[in-house]
Amino acid sequence: MRDSQGRAPGYAFDNDSLHSDELHRCLTEAYDAMTFARLAETGVTTGWRCLDVGSGSGSVARWLAERVAPTGEVTATDVKPHHLQEGPCLTAVEHDVVSDPLPEAAFDLVVARLVLQHLPERLAVLGKLVRALKPGGWLHIEEFDASYEPPLLTPDEASARLYTAFLDAKCAVLRARGGDPHWARNAPAAMRAAGLVDIDPRPRIELRTPGSPGLRMQLNHTYHLRDELLAAGLTEAQLTDVRALMRDPSFCAASSVVYSVHGRRPQADETDDGPRPLPEDAR
Repeated sequence: MRDSQGRAPGYAFDNDSLHSDELHRCLTEAYDAMTFARLAETGVTTGWRCLDVGSGSGSVARWLAERVAPTGEVTATDVKPHHLQEGPCLTAVEHDVVSDPLPEAAFDLVVARLVLQHLPERLAVLGKLVRALKPGGWLHIEEFDASYEPPLLTPDEASARLYTAFLDAKCAVLRARGGDPHWARNAPAAMRAAGLVDIDPRPRIELRTPGSPGLRMQLNHTYHLRDELLAAGLTEAQLTDVRALMRDPSFCAASSVVYSVHGRRPQADETDDGPRPLPEDAR
């Protein structure tokens, strides 16, 4: 199902938008190196069968395809996969992870980067991803926790309030579509509750300065989500001013906390209690 603008339920950033290419560039420049280093820790290598959910530009899927070549296979999925290019060991598939089925016990590695926090059905989808793993296979999740990304240096107090108002409006937009911009901190507990073991969460925070990919991404959001931000209470004048602020050389802000988490599905002969109850505050 799509909304009136053709977007998948829960996902605010439309791959058909004129601003999607810049968003993908920012994500690639800011986070691919971290993602690739973390994925390498799983041991992904020649012959593995991998699934990249919500693949976006496909940069993670392409990296995986190089790692698993020549005998492995990477399936990259997206609800709008037209940014994805197939290649050796890489297949692109139009797929909605909420409503479309996945094969069970089929993959050595499943990757979901910046996907689950957008989905109202995130826990059901998490369970589906765990079931798609072979025994011994790895699930790797990365998500932003937008509860902390404050301005650090601004020209004046009014500018700090303006940037904070933009952050609040952006979170309101994500929540209005059923997302949870703070869910990232709950990913490790949710993965353990889903039955995974060897959970390894790594939080990361960085400085956002004018021209950096992280702040360019924030700037992109003011265009990509313009209509929704206005509906959330910002004005055109505020959008103009916050864009100017993010280009001001004297401005800097903390990034949101990025949680990079992987966990392993136990082998059949491993001792494990199976899925655990999830604490109320981790849902």
